[in-house]
Amino acid sequence: MEILAADLQNPAHLAAIVEIIDSYAQGPGGQNAPISQQARENMGEGLRKYANIEVLLAKENETFVGIAVCKWGFSTFAGKPYLNIHDLAVLPTHRGKGIGRTLMREAEERAKAAGCAKLTLEVHDSNEGAKRLYASEGYGPWESPTLFVSKAL
Repeated sequence: MEILAADLQNPAHLAAIVEIIDSYAQGPGGQNAPISQQARENMGEGLRKYANIEVLLAKENETFVGIAVCKWGFSTFAGKPYLNIHDLAVLPTHRGKGIGRTLMREAEERAKAAGCAKLTLEVHDSNEGAKRLYASEGYGPWESPTLFVSKAL
């Protein structure tokens, strides 16, 4: 398996990003439905628009099978950058092979190399498999007083 930084100008990379995100969205950890046509059409342009986005792709035997969409930020409390793993997804046919763990570890190495104070992520409370993976990689505790909330616009 190979982990590479996606080239957001490369149509093959963009197609893989859309396919993997759509696959994840259709499952219980996502939205139990495919991504919209608008999301499909705007994903490449949207990802390219923000310099703080880095997309990692996992490739196995010439097939893209996993993704980590990461966002760089700055922690005012620590006075250092941080990296957020916004999306972590592996195609259902390739789960259980350590691909998600490998993507997480690559993101962590990049965060350490950049001098980050922390690595963050969000997980849906019902996604038990993801929570087990994250806990095994040192994330937690789940009882944190910090809550992640959103408001649809």
